[in-house]
Amino acid sequence: MSLTDKAIEQIRELIRTGALPPGSKLPPEAELAAQLGLSRNLAREAVKALAVARVLEVKRGDGTYVGSLQASVLLESVSGAVELLQGDSAALLDLMEVRRLLEPVATALAALRISDEQLALVKQHLDAMREAQDDVERLNAHDAAFHRAVVAATGNESLLALLEGVSGRTLRARVWRGLVDTRAAGRTLTEHEAIYEALACRDAALSQAAALLHVTSTERWLRRHLESGDSAAHAPAASGRSTVGTA
Repeated sequence: MSLTDKAIEQIRELIRTGALPPGSKLPPEAELAAQLGLSRNLAREAVKALAVARVLEVKRGDGTYVGSLQASVLLESVSGAVELLQGDSAALLDLMEVRRLLEPVATALAALRISDEQLALVKQHLDAMREAQDDVERLNAHDAAFHRAVVAATGNESLLALLEGVSGRTLRARVWRGLVDTRAAGRTLTEHEAIYEALACRDAALSQAAALLHVTSTERWLRRHLESGDSAAHAPAASGRSTVGTA
């Protein structure tokens, strides 16, 4: 570990042990450095790194505070990392595998917990996807919203943040572009409809099966087109914050 890494770990340990609970203010830089046995420069670099990771929040003119430490905030960095992996075929397939492990189970949980209002929101995005037809940008946006609404219905913020992290906007756009170009978008829409119908029945097993079929189908499509060097799978797409759902 570098000296900066060790300094970061020391501050993280103060947070883990409760010496610096969420919302608390850090001591002034000189005092913090002396408390940890660090130089002021190392303490400053450690604070900067933890602020970038959203663990700490620097308020100009006021000081530095420990953040909320909510999973949805701390896991945001996963989304940024995923966007940087978009040119790595092996990494993309690894991410799809992670999604296949998590999303079907999340969908089953959603079937048990989803409210009528949440189900109506899922249907709203499904209807918008049907209307979008060949408009990749709209399909992309409502596909993301569809899956986010499903996972949000679990009430599990950590699960939502993880799935948002592994399903990059750029990758999702590539997949939709390829599906539209190969006239396979209709099949994918049918898979979304099956997920919705299972949720509407509040059938956890059926919801899990429908989501697994959908994610596996998308994963197979992506694998086939990445391995063949298909331009649709590798084409650049609009960048942006990652959101749940890849077709």
